[in-house]
Amino acid sequence: MTEPLLTIDDLQVSFASGEGDIQAVRGVSLSLFPHEVLGVVGESGSGKSVTALAVMGLLAKNAQITGSVHLEGHELLGLKERALAEFRGQSIAMIFQDPLTSLNPVYNVGWQIEEALNAHRDLSKEELHAETIRLLEMVGIPHAESRVNDYPHEFSGGMRQRVVIAIAMANNPGVILADEPTTALDVTVQAQVLDALKHVLENSGASLVLITHDLGVIAGLATRVAVMYAGRVVEIGSADDIFYRPAMPYTHGLLGSVPRVDDDGGGRLRQIPGAPPSMVGTKPGCPFAPRCPMRVEICTQVEPELRLVSLRGAAPPEHLAACHRADEAMAMPIGSMFSDSSADFEEPPTP
Repeated sequence: MTEPLLTIDDLQVSFASGEGDIQAVRGVSLSLFPHEVLGVVGESGSGKSVTALAVMGLLAKNAQITGSVHLEGHELLGLKERALAEFRGQSIAMIFQDPLTSLNPVYNVGWQIEEALNAHRDLSKEELHAETIRLLEMVGIPHAESRVNDYPHEFSGGMRQRVVIAIAMANNPGVILADEPTTALDVTVQAQVLDALKHVLENSGASLVLITHDLGVIAGLATRVAVMYAGRVVEIGSADDIFYRPAMPYTHGLLGSVPRVDDDGGGRLRQIPGAPPSMVGTKPGCPFAPRCPMRVEICTQVEPELRLVSLRGAAPPEHLAACHRADEAMAMPIGSMFSDSSADFEEPPTP
């Protein structure tokens, strides 16, 4: 079996606060394999972005981080800033959510791409210019040679995000982390940016961790999907397993809340009742239990570990879920679990 490019093992991240430590990430373990797109989904606050920032070494100084992050055999956690800079951009790169904050408004886009190239490559002025044009063309910027000297405000939102992708790909990294790369864009522009990202992956051979709350984006790109809730991975498997055979009630809820083109339009959108729990301190039981229509007594007492629910062929397509009743959940039709939006649930205490 091919060795993973990126391995996250038992990653835990907490932040000190006046009310106690905020457990933002709790024991996340993930692997990314060559030429793979791993989708990471979940509600806001589930720990998706914090996990990516921890991998990149970009968390605030008050973050307490334990666990392990191996990139092509190198341990990243605990490295000093200078040592991390050798990996960032060259071996691993990140595409952030908002291109307006990712790009510097006082420099033209060509200068910003050249800055990324200069960080790891020794190129002449002519080579820098030619490579910058090539990168802009690769991500689908029309008339790249004439637009290389334009400033970020002269580009549309979708074009700015393409520039951010070009900067991320400047040094041909093997691993890309994309944190909500299409959130601020309308649906048409989203599709164009995703097409550009697909084109970049096909031409570079890079692997991608795609973080999003948009299941439609995941369906169009991901080969495997990890579902996060309350700082943990609660289900992981192939895209087919997650979309057609979910084994975690939370995943059922996410899928059931998405509008369907084959729906007759006569009913309301299904929703998961309640809200995610406070991440201050630890509480017994499954964090999703207060919102779960399948909960039984053990759910409120013991937090379930990820366990194998099905295996299709050789690893890594195993399907894991953190649910005491995963086998029953996997047998239920998608959308049926949360059909009644007024279902009884226990509202989590307000932090």
